[in-house]
Amino acid sequence: MAIVRLKKGFDIHLLGAIPGNDIAFTSPAKSVAVIPDDFHGVIPRMEKKEGEHVIAGEPLYHDKNDEAIKVVSPVSGTVKEVRRGERRHIDAIIITPDGGTEAVTHDTKGNVLDTLLASGLWVMMRQRPYDVVPSSSVRPRDVFVTAFDSAPLAPDLDIVMGDKRQYIGKGIEVLNQLTDGKVYIGVREGQQLDAPGAVVNTFVGPHPAGNAGIQAANVAPVNKGETVWTLDIVTLARIGELFATGKVSHDTVVAIDGEMVQQPRYVKTVMGVDLETVLKNELTNVAKSRIISGNVLTGVKVDIDNWLQAPYRHITIIPENSKPDEFMGWASVNPNRFSLYRTFTTWLRGRSKPVSMDSRIKGGERAIVRTGEYDAMLPMDIYGEFLIKAIISGDIDKMEQLGIYEIAPEDFALAEFADTSKLELQHIVRVGLDKLRAEMS
Repeated sequence: MAIVRLKKGFDIHLLGAIPGNDIAFTSPAKSVAVIPDDFHGVIPRMEKKEGEHVIAGEPLYHDKNDEAIKVVSPVSGTVKEVRRGERRHIDAIIITPDGGTEAVTHDTKGNVLDTLLASGLWVMMRQRPYDVVPSSSVRPRDVFVTAFDSAPLAPDLDIVMGDKRQYIGKGIEVLNQLTDGKVYIGVREGQQLDAPGAVVNTFVGPHPAGNAGIQAANVAPVNKGETVWTLDIVTLARIGELFATGKVSHDTVVAIDGEMVQQPRYVKTVMGVDLETVLKNELTNVAKSRIISGNVLTGVKVDIDNWLQAPYRHITIIPENSKPDEFMGWASVNPNRFSLYRTFTTWLRGRSKPVSMDSRIKGGERAIVRTGEYDAMLPMDIYGEFLIKAIISGDIDKMEQLGIYEIAPEDFALAEFADTSKLELQHIVRVGLDKLRAEMS
């Protein structure tokens, strides 16, 4: 087992961490939704219509460009609504569960690739370059699996995985059949994992050490013309379970945490559950809370009448603009105010003490200034500031030379947090990747 030490990055410690490992059970979901935007690179073509019945694991839609790639229903029930937005874009497919236990059973004796594509688990993986759902026609050089999440208030993936841990070996066996290279698994220091058939590396360092792309960049970087897949250990265990039992399990353990949660805890529910079910009596003040499906760096702001979005394991709730008229503003001498650059005195008490943060950006967008902020938060062998400038200017040659094939928007999430220019770096990277993909198609 190799040890990889990362010095760049930063751990953000927020109030509202989960104090233990106990898992509570929620009420049955009132509704479940699949959000097509969660699976970037897949253009949905519906296979089910409103009012039709589906069983768990049955396809709801397939990719317009690759009919073999399916997105399936997490529950048995009725397709209540196919909600559309501008230009008939599918915003959500809403299902009313009927409580049935019937589920699709897959033939695990046939072609491994076909089974995985039909199961719906394929869309839970990502491909570098472009950070999209993998193409079924491209065999990856390697596969990278992250066994931990280092984001603020992130759940312990060992707890989320639960008893599916027993299927890790089978999952590795399956992935080894789909690549000519190796299956790499990244664990944090002290984490125990039995992973026969995989290369296990220990990553020591702050966030974003838990990002699969960061781990890949520090073990075997992606070059032009190469393709790798990334996924988390929970998805790996689900793949193993599929080929061991013939069925996909759509239950999930979700961390509900953050400063505005009455009792931060883990709950067991189903993928895509409505937030009203899992957040019932959990919020201290709904009107003054920002609900985030995911973590505070890469998650999506949602309302309580929305649904849990992929990867279906985290809900963070922080104050919504709690102090719009803070006394003295940026010149405040408040000893509890967070400071990344030692602007305030908070750093004197240490970086590990949890702090309170709300949704304010605290500044407006301004020109990029060479401060080294991006590089300090990005443990990859690339020049982050120059890459962002190349993306903004649309210079494809420069983007390639500066390492765009290695990155995903989530890799720049921490740099976006630290950025004094207040640029939406993740959005910029997403636009750049999509443009490059379109040019190369």
